[in-house]
Amino acid sequence: MTVRQGNGDDLDFWTFVDLAGHRLAEEFGFPNRLATRLLLTLNRASAIVTYDLESTVHRPRGHSWAAFRLLFVTWLAGPLEPARAAALAGMSRAAVSNLAKTLVADGMLARTPGERDGRSVILSLTDDGHRAMLSVFTEQNERERQWADVLTETEQQMLIMLLDKLIAGREGFDVRERS
Repeated sequence: MTVRQGNGDDLDFWTFVDLAGHRLAEEFGFPNRLATRLLLTLNRASAIVTYDLESTVHRPRGHSWAAFRLLFVTWLAGPLEPARAAALAGMSRAAVSNLAKTLVADGMLARTPGERDGRSVILSLTDDGHRAMLSVFTEQNERERQWADVLTETEQQMLIMLLDKLIAGREGFDVRERS
């Protein structure tokens, strides 16, 4: 394969991935070309879908993707301490703390004292938060269906299986993650 080098003006994502794989392997000797392509593709797919959901469903309603994630776990898991909400949403505790302030001010979340000690708090959806989540998830779930319909049901199940396997494989080496 001939991969050109230039100023990058005529590259799109996929030709960049080809260029990166070639240069990393041929010029710099990095042996794991397929692994690089896999993770670049996985990250790009995740970013595209997340941005699409945020820009078409959540931003028009005045919330971010992060706010949706916090509301979503609180909606489905029920009242939670912020640390548990952070772990389920894949966020830092600081992010949950900051988002919770905004969502409490917006009337979506309630913040009540926890029973464990004087410093603990519990986050729960308000009635307005419940109504909003039913509405927003109806719209998001339709958008999810549109994305998923590109694949057959069998392909969807295979992709889930492969992603589960990839995620489970993290136990074989030192992975840093939010939890």
